Amino acid sequence: MKPEIFSRAALVPLADVGLVLLASSVVYFVVRWGLLRAVRRLVERSSTHWDDALLEARFFARLAHIAPAFVVFQGLELIEGLPDPVVDLGRRAAVAVMILVGALALTSFLSAAEAIYDRHPEYRERPIKSYLQVIALFVYLAAGLLILAALMNRSPWIFLSGIGAMTAVLMLVFRDTLLSLTASVQLASNDMLRVGDWIEMPALGVDGDVLEIALHTVKVQNFDKTITTIPTYRLISDSFKNWRGMSRSGARRIKRSVWIDLQTIRFLTDEEIERFGCWSHLSEYIAGKREELEQAEQIAEVRPRVDADRRRLTNVGTFRAFVLELLRRHPDIHQTGHSLMVRQLPATSEGLPIEIYCFSRLTEWVAYERLQSDLFDRILATVPAFGLRVFQAPSGADFALLLRGASEDRGGASGSRRAGAPPLESGGETGPESAR
Repeated sequence: MKPEIFSRAALVPLADVGLVLLASSVVYFVVRWGLLRAVRRLVERSSTHWDDALLEARFFARLAHIAPAFVVFQGLELIEGLPDPVVDLGRRAAVAVMILVGALALTSFLSAAEAIYDRHPEYRERPIKSYLQVIALFVYLAAGLLILAALMNRSPWIFLSGIGAMTAVLMLVFRDTLLSLTASVQLASNDMLRVGDWIEMPALGVDGDVLEIALHTVKVQNFDKTITTIPTYRLISDSFKNWRGMSRSGARRIKRSVWIDLQTIRFLTDEEIERFGCWSHLSEYIAGKREELEQAEQIAEVRPRVDADRRRLTNVGTFRAFVLELLRRHPDIHQTGHSLMVRQLPATSEGLPIEIYCFSRLTEWVAYERLQSDLFDRILATVPAFGLRVFQAPSGADFALLLRGASEDRGGASGSRRAGAPPLESGGETGPESAR
C-alpha cells in the first residue's frame, strides 16, 4: 500500500501548486522583460523628465514583482483538494509580498520625486531629502505592521493599540531620528543651511562645503577633500559659522595688523615732509596737514617756544595715511557700502598694531589670498621708508649675533688695557697715586 502523500488525490493539488508557481514565474518574466522594455522605449522617446526619473529610481522594475505575487494569491484559491490552512498561509504570504513590493515602489517614487526636485536650480539649495526620508520611514513602519498583521491574520489596529505601551521603548530606539527630524525642520524653516554653503565648526573639525542634507546626517567636504559626516541635531545644539552671507554679498573681509616697533616712532623732519609731499599717495595728505598746522599756529594765542608745544606730523600717522590711500585706490577693495579704515590699536609688549580693516571684492579663496598677500607685501616693504621698523621677536640668530658682539667688545677692551699698561721694567710705580 502506497503512502498517503503519494496518492493520486494528494499529487494532483501538488501539481496544481507547481503550475501556479510556474505561471507566476512566466508572468514575472513577461512583465520584467516584455513590458518593462516597452516602458523603457516609451520613456526614452518622451520629452518629459519625470518618467526618466521614475525609470532611474527602478520604480517600474519594483512594481513588476507584484504580478507574480498576485498570480499566486489568485491561483491558490482555484486549486481543489489543497488544505485550507495551506491555502490561507500561501495567500497571506502573497499579500505580505505585495505589501513589501508596494512599499519599495513607493520609496522609489519618493527618490524620483527628489531627483526631479533637485533638477531645478532654484530648489537645489533647499533640499527635501530629510522630509522624504521621514515619509519613507513611516511607509516602512506601516508596511511592517501590515505585513505582520497579514502573516498573523490579525487586524493591524491590534498592533497599533500596543504602541502606546511601548512609547518609552520607541522613544529610546528612535531618539536620534526624532532629534534629527526636529533639527531638519528648524534648519529648513529658518534657512540656516543649504547645499553648497561653506560652513565652519571648529569643535568637529569641519571647514568646507555642504554636499548633502539628509535626515540623520549632513555631509561636508572639507577643503582638504575629506568628507565629514555631522549628525543633523548637532547643527542645532552646537554653533556653526555659515559663510553664505559673505558669498552672496560679494565682499570678504580683510582684517590684519602690522606691528610697529615703538622705539622707531618719532616726528617727521622738514626734509621728510618735503619728500613725502612728492608721493602721489601722500601729496593731498601732506598739503592738507600743512594748511591745518598753519591755521592752528595762527589761532593759538601763545606761540610755541619748544618743539614739544608744536603740532607736528609723525611717521606712524603718515604711514597710516599712506596705507589708507593705497586701499582707496585699489580696484579690488570696496570703497562704499563696507567699512574701510586703517586704525591704531592699543600698544602692547609686541609693539603698536596698525590694523587694516577693509572688504575685498574677490570672495574666491585663491584670489582673495593673492590680493591680501600682494597688499601686505607692499605695505611691509614700505614701512622702512617712514623710518619705522616692524616688530619681530628675537630669534636664535639675533641672540648669536648679540653674543658675538659682546665677546668682541670684551676682547677689544682687554686688548686695550694690555696695550695701555706701563712696562714693568720702567721702574715706575703702579699704585693709585702713580695712576692719577
